[in-house]
Parts: sequence; C-alpha cells; structure tokens
Amino acid sequence: MSDQKPSNTPVPDGHTTFYTTRQMPPSEKGFVGFETVWKPLQKEVEYKTPKQP
Repeated sequence: MSDQKPSNTPVPDGHTTFYTTRQMPPSEKGFVGFETVWKPLQKEVEYKTPKQP
C-alpha cells in the first residue's frame, strides 16, 4: 500500500483577464510549480512627430 506513488493529475490552465497560469512539470524532488503568462495591459503606439506650424 505504501509502495504506490500518488498519481499527479494535471491541473487545467487558469484564465483571468490579466494573466494565464499553467502547471509546470514536477522537479526532481517532486515539486510542481506554476508558470504565469501576463497579457499586455496597454497598447504601444508608434510615435509620430507633430506637424510644424
């Protein structure tokens, strides 16, 4: 009974307005971390020089 390893069920991706979290593969010690991917909060617009008067 104690010889069985607990099965690691994958966690689905978490989606929010600003970021997405994904489960990372387990490390050598068995630690499972999460990766956070941020979505852009604002747009960058190319700068245009103003017209001369």
